Amino acid sequence: MSADPASGSGSIVRKRSVSIRGHATSFSLEDAFFEIIEAIARQRGISLAALVAEIDDRRDRRANLSSALRLHALEWVKSGGRIEP
Repeated sequence: MSADPASGSGSIVRKRSVSIRGHATSFSLEDAFFEIIEAIARQRGISLAALVAEIDDRRDRRANLSSALRLHALEWVKSGGRIEP
């Protein structure tokens, strides 16, 4: 993970876009969370868009996609997920 928690560099929120189900979907994530989401997709051998679509399909509709992505990343880390180079 390249974001340095001590410097606060991982706390900058960036808007990202992916195409899911034929349309552009955007979400806002800090670099640290985005790197975890990318790592999950890479380790599962699926595209980032496919992972985002899965999370979007499963999320509580009262929560926004960005929050659902953060929670997915948190659960992955809590369950022992590691970022592999």
